[in-house]
Amino acid sequence: MNRIFINLLLSLILFGSCAQPKNSTLESVIQDNVLLVDGKPFFIKGMNWSYSPIGTNYEYSLWQQPEETTKTALDQDMARLSSIGVNTLRIYTGIPAKWIEYIFDNYGIYTVLNHSFGRYGIMVNGTWNPHTDYGDAASQKVLLHEVQELAKKYKNTRGLLMYLLGNENNYGLYWKGGETENIPEHKDYLDERPRNLYRLFNSAVLQIKTIDTTHRVAICNGDLGFLDLIITECPDVDVLGVNIYRGISFTGAFDEVKEKFNKPVMFTEFGADAFNSKTKEVDQSSQAKYLLSNWKEIYQNAPGLGKAENCIGGFTFQWSDGWWKTGQTTNLDKHDSTASWSNGGYRYDFVKGQNNMNEEWFGVTSKRPTNTDRTYSVNPRAAFYLLQEVHKINPYKKNRTPENLNDEFSKIKLNEALEKAKLNLR
Repeated sequence: MNRIFINLLLSLILFGSCAQPKNSTLESVIQDNVLLVDGKPFFIKGMNWSYSPIGTNYEYSLWQQPEETTKTALDQDMARLSSIGVNTLRIYTGIPAKWIEYIFDNYGIYTVLNHSFGRYGIMVNGTWNPHTDYGDAASQKVLLHEVQELAKKYKNTRGLLMYLLGNENNYGLYWKGGETENIPEHKDYLDERPRNLYRLFNSAVLQIKTIDTTHRVAICNGDLGFLDLIITECPDVDVLGVNIYRGISFTGAFDEVKEKFNKPVMFTEFGADAFNSKTKEVDQSSQAKYLLSNWKEIYQNAPGLGKAENCIGGFTFQWSDGWWKTGQTTNLDKHDSTASWSNGGYRYDFVKGQNNMNEEWFGVTSKRPTNTDRTYSVNPRAAFYLLQEVHKINPYKKNRTPENLNDEFSKIKLNEALEKAKLNLR
């Protein structure tokens, strides 16, 4: 990246939250791989956020509860998220625009609005299809209509940062069921399903851009699967979002995107669970170590810092534990420690031939029992306190260098985060 341009950006840097006047809608653009929000550089320090009390699952909607319940739940979570420097949430569609504005106006936190784009099925002509056929004309019509309506509904929403389409839909092409399992290999699939998916992604991006010219549009891919098709079929995508779980390091992901796609990347999901499958115990230390290493690489690959210079930030997965993840619809009151898939990148509890990824334990906070008003509070884990220190670091700080960035990360002490987390143990 042009060093003169970086220096100009640094003079405009955003410090802290970026709340706009209540009668304004922000504009976001991409310039030399830097996300600019109303002309100022913005680095996403994000969190995957959703709300499901113990005993509920993905069908629970905070937005269908009494307004006072919704407000109480938001105030509890947003105050904590703001306190650790989170500036952006990834939230699925369904959230009313007024609550996006409430979060922004009161806590200065932006929203990336995520449309699943048929990832978990689609209703076509009155029939529910659990596996979306992206080459089917009727399914295409439904999805393109949905994103058109999405843009019309949200384009003037304060606090909306970006649209995000899909959630690792490339995996959904070949996974058989709804529960998480080992990530499928894509290289042996030679049918037209992936090409149909990415072509339709690009059509949807163009549909949104005809309605809303002020917000960028990203897609959410599973790791870098089918990157060759993304390159050829998605030229109008502004940002490549990736859900990426490679363990302590993202290895060559930044460089591969830079070499092949040459558009900015944001990590829509990454992280680690807080349960050790070998010891069968809660392991806050390893979760925090993974997150610290992952966030350091994200910062190191920000524009102007000498590496790939193509990363605009990321979203930690996730805010609080998902007690429904293992069975989806069963044992919703049980915090299940059954590992559902295997990943050798998570070396602290990996045993060849055994599962080690505990889907119900990815929260940087744990859920407390549900209150009478159907809200709940959370207990911060060590990762929560570690992220509080990580998010204080500004990659676009004036006179930022790779050396002083590394120095700031070296000052983050895991032991201090662990000590703070101990105070939350009941």
